Amino acid sequence: MNPFSPTPAAAARHAEPTEANIRELVYAFYERVRADAILGPVFEQTLGGRWDEHLPKMCLFWASLVLGAKQYRGNVQQAHQPLPGLEPRHFSHWLYLFLDTVESRYEPAAAVRFMEPALRIAQSLQLSRFGWDYTIPAEQRDLLDRIAPARRERGERDPQAHDAARGEPFPAKIIGRSSEP
Repeated sequence: MNPFSPTPAAAARHAEPTEANIRELVYAFYERVRADAILGPVFEQTLGGRWDEHLPKMCLFWASLVLGAKQYRGNVQQAHQPLPGLEPRHFSHWLYLFLDTVESRYEPAAAVRFMEPALRIAQSLQLSRFGWDYTIPAEQRDLLDRIAPARRERGERDPQAHDAARGEPFPAKIIGRSSEP
């Protein structure tokens, strides 16, 4: 499988996320990750022999984020800190594969519900891992800028309005960082 070729198109893209199609998304995405020359070895080093335990957790995680299911219990930052060898390129490549997989399976309005949290989480993980002086790659900032306005067009609050006043590096509060000077 070539990770730079488009994901095989599904028969029809979903208009709304459901637990069932989130499960399909998660399993399809991690199938691509496992076959990927860049990400496969990193994930296999950590999850080798434990994929059957990990994938249901990822289904709960995305259902909690996208559907508000609130079933996932875990600490994303803590889970990713001990991973040796993670570099900025891994985050960008993970995002590429994830967003490509989402886009192939969901209509644009539904896809945004996955894409915005994925970008914010990736940025938060990178800042946590590489330090507060780390500059988020331009392509990731540009993607978030393109996606975030789509939410505001639906009448949702502009998250940058409040967060910019706190001096956050991107429009999401990062847990663990005080907003006090």
